Amino acid sequence: MAHPERAGFQRPYGLAWLLQLVAELDEWDDEQARHWRDWLRPAEEIAIERLHDWIPLLHYPIRDGEHSQTAFAFGLIHDYAQGMNDERTLALLADAAERFYRADRNCPLSYEPSGHDFLSPCLAEADFMRRVLEPEDFATWLDDFLPHIGEENWLPVAVVTDREDGKLAHIDGLNLSRAWMLNGMAQGLPDEDVRRDALLAAATAHAESGLEGVTDEFYAGSHWLASFATYLASGRGIR
Repeated sequence: MAHPERAGFQRPYGLAWLLQLVAELDEWDDEQARHWRDWLRPAEEIAIERLHDWIPLLHYPIRDGEHSQTAFAFGLIHDYAQGMNDERTLALLADAAERFYRADRNCPLSYEPSGHDFLSPCLAEADFMRRVLEPEDFATWLDDFLPHIGEENWLPVAVVTDREDGKLAHIDGLNLSRAWMLNGMAQGLPDEDVRRDALLAAATAHAESGLEGVTDEFYAGSHWLASFATYLASGRGIR
């Protein structure tokens, strides 16, 4: 991982999950967890420096629905940095939010999903922005970014056609990640915001569908969907 020719290794998805693991271990009051936490410090330090080298050079966000997407990774990294009181990384992400996302309008949610998505470009962006904006500012930004929340059929649950296919099974992951992003968006709005009910209802529908894929029947999804289900059920991203 430290080799200079591997600067792009697992960037940003794997680095973000690594930092999320570090944050979990840091909070766990357990002797073995403390040992694991110490063992991961060298990798943690490399991950942080790689991100600080890369993000300022990134001229455009990455808006796909798979591993390279920036908004989802930024959300995980933000939660890590907040838990660690890492002001340097929080400032880096605040700058990225301003450069990449603050001026976005009318995200084309109707174009989603792509056939192999396990992350929503539109919802992941909103879920990241609610982390860096105050509730009133987030509500105003969301007015322009996703103006159709709550309208009829505004976000249908994505359809999984074949859970034995490793790529098509991604859609179960999409439904799970949509669920936690919708919950996060609702949590980021002021309590009186009328969109909260629509967001939470959509989250419930997506969670119910996505959890159907969390089974040992099909290895294509079972080897990774449990991590998404755990992240959703724990409410990790909206504490």
